[in-house]
Amino acid sequence: MAAQCPTPVNLAVAAPSGLLPLITLAIGFVMAMLDVTAVNVALADISHSLRVPLSGLVWVVDGYTLTFAALLLVGGALADRYGAKTVYLSGLAVFMLGSALCGAAPDGNTLIAARMLQGVGSALFMPSSLSLLTHAYQDERVRARMLGTWSAIVAVAAAMGPLVGGVLVNSYGWRSVFLINLPVGLLGLLLAHSVIPAAPKHSRALPVFSHALGIGGLASLCFTLIEGPVYGWSSAPILASAALFVIALTLLVRRELRGAEPLLPRALFDTPRFAAANVIGFLINFSAFGQLFLLSLFLQQARGSDALHTGLQLLPVMAVFSIGNLLSGRITARWGARLPMLGGLLLASALTALLTTIKSDAPYPLLALTVAIANWGVGIAVPAMTTTVMQVAGRSHANSAAAALNANRQIGALVGVAIIGSILHAASGWDNRLPLAFGAISLAYGGAALLVWRYIKSPAQSGRALA
Repeated sequence: MAAQCPTPVNLAVAAPSGLLPLITLAIGFVMAMLDVTAVNVALADISHSLRVPLSGLVWVVDGYTLTFAALLLVGGALADRYGAKTVYLSGLAVFMLGSALCGAAPDGNTLIAARMLQGVGSALFMPSSLSLLTHAYQDERVRARMLGTWSAIVAVAAAMGPLVGGVLVNSYGWRSVFLINLPVGLLGLLLAHSVIPAAPKHSRALPVFSHALGIGGLASLCFTLIEGPVYGWSSAPILASAALFVIALTLLVRRELRGAEPLLPRALFDTPRFAAANVIGFLINFSAFGQLFLLSLFLQQARGSDALHTGLQLLPVMAVFSIGNLLSGRITARWGARLPMLGGLLLASALTALLTTIKSDAPYPLLALTVAIANWGVGIAVPAMTTTVMQVAGRSHANSAAAALNANRQIGALVGVAIIGSILHAASGWDNRLPLAFGAISLAYGGAALLVWRYIKSPAQSGRALA
């Protein structure tokens, strides 16, 4: 589809300069990032207020991630077809509606449904935001500087999420975590409408059936993992949902291999590095978000911390991701992506394995220091993983590769929270829960390190990227 004909606009919109476009587009992204991490410190209050059981709390976290991950590729395709600015503004409006419904939810089921609506909004505006940022800054040097600033803002937002959530919950109640999105989102809508120029549209196929298979498969997997401990793993609903997942996955793989319009270019899979890096991304988010869910509940249920003190205790544990991110670029530039990925993941796996010996009454500074060093290692590995994916993709498939990596990482977060939730449901007492949960996290990091060892080679050994 051809780009829209230009219409008269003021110069501020036609040629934005300075930080205003960056700040405008960061509002939506930061709002969503804060919401993802801040909700974890509100779980205990939500459970008490709405009488939500553990499986319901998992749905509160994973309901958002489910729709976000399932619709992320759809959001990118819609942005190409109908214009990134239109889809961005629509997504922001949907996210605000979902936030309002979360803040007014009278029961757990309504809250979960509203969280899913938030995920739909995020899936629409997040892919569009980077596209709009790229078009807002035409000079390549300015664009590179703004993208670096963007990454720093996102990292800080993720690290600050638990603290911001703790302050809001402690001062105004758990509903404020969602209602704060309304004035912030309204500001983002007004600024984006007046400041951000429209990006050109592109004709792009939208394989509806493939997307439907992905959504159905993810929903079935999510139901199986979260409700398995509740219904019983051998019960009819769980066996049926597991079968639906296998069927949907099988059909999707067959369509990707043989269909005329695959979700991802087949050229990306000419080298095993692309698939391996995506699985690594899945395992990293499995561990990182599963661990955040685990620690948030542990601090509040086992240690008796309120939301504010939980946020304060999680802040340094989350902040080290950013420190690792900054260090990763220097290591990758000098020694390639393999070393920071392998070293960071082995460090994380070893330290989380060490935590399988910890007891619930152990000094929290010891637990926090161990987790922080592990997260620092993960922070070093993540940018190198992203670099690997983009090197394989080349310029011709960069957008598809980035969308696939983001989707796989969100699916990893969904599965990680669900698995940790199942462990917490199955085990009695935190002295039994902690070793099992940290054991699963350690195995995931170890599996990721093994994939790096096997498939991610040094620059001299790596094949050429796609043109």
